[in-house]
Amino acid sequence: MTKTDTPTTHFGFQDVPEAEKAGMVHGVFSRVANRYDIMNDVMSAGVHRLWKDAMMDWLAPRPGQRLLDVAGGTGDIAFRFLKRAPGATATVLDLTEPMLTEGQKRAEAENMADRLTWVVGDAMALPFADNAFDVYTISFGIRNVTRIADALAEAYRVLKPGGRLMVLEFSQVPNPALQWAYDRYSFNVIPLMGQIVARDRDSYQYLVESIRRFPDQASFATMIRAAGFSLVKYRNLTMGVAALHSGWKI
Repeated sequence: MTKTDTPTTHFGFQDVPEAEKAGMVHGVFSRVANRYDIMNDVMSAGVHRLWKDAMMDWLAPRPGQRLLDVAGGTGDIAFRFLKRAPGATATVLDLTEPMLTEGQKRAEAENMADRLTWVVGDAMALPFADNAFDVYTISFGIRNVTRIADALAEAYRVLKPGGRLMVLEFSQVPNPALQWAYDRYSFNVIPLMGQIVARDRDSYQYLVESIRRFPDQASFATMIRAAGFSLVKYRNLTMGVAALHSGWKI
């Protein structure tokens, strides 16, 4: 294979070889792991918590379910799920071990230790059997995956028949004036916050660029259907700054 034939993908606004993206993403989250939760609060003014609660409201966790939270990082989604579902269990998978380590330090992790499993792994090659989970969630992680279609195929594989996929991700604001204002905030303020709070401007520059490269709501819904999911729907949050996508394995 010649150099020009090497498959490429995007890393923010850069085009990079597919084989290199996972390592670059790993570097980003390794560098910001110990300030990741603080930065989420700062850059969203705490709104990410409302989005995650809205995710749980739509998901409606049930007692005894088995959750796989991919790109689960510090455990925010898993903790919320387990609080709403007595007797349920959760596996938190993330490519970046320092993120999982930070999650295990949290008080919720200690209180729920017997219901939680932490696994280092790749969303495109999950280390789990077919038909193993009732629910698959991924929150602000799928845009970082090298091949999104492969991750969705893996989600379908590991879900039981009747299982549910739910994705929370930054999305596209449909109003041009609001998008203009959001762009000004994203590109001028968020990297500066990253520099001050996380001491890492470049990682948060990548964050805002990666959002702009992610498919819009309808296009992403089409990708979920292509992976085999049925009853695919989405809901905008905060006028499309983020969106929830839901699908079922039927």
